[in-house]
Amino acid sequence: MKKYHHLGIPTTTPQSGETYLEEYKAFCTDHESNPYGIQWMRFEEDCPLPELVKTVPHVAFEVDDLGAALAGHEILIEPNSPSAGVVVAFVVCDGAPVEFLEFLDGDA
Repeated sequence: MKKYHHLGIPTTTPQSGETYLEEYKAFCTDHESNPYGIQWMRFEEDCPLPELVKTVPHVAFEVDDLGAALAGHEILIEPNSPSAGVVVAFVVCDGAPVEFLEFLDGDA
């Protein structure tokens, strides 16, 4: 199952309510605080994430099985856990980044 989760949009403008992700040297907003599910993402100059994620909007989907969702795709960011209870990974689809999220406790 793939269920729409959010839209991530890179920006260079600081946003209200940003959270700093030290490991990624990036700031992001909570998609649930936006009526359209937009997560604004802002990156420090030395952010280690791929340029494609830093420059092109991504769509994110909740999946039941991350491994199955990744099968056959070019992996852009390997599976990782940016916060407790969730594992995420990014793939490339027709030149655009796509994020898959698997919630380990079943909560979205």
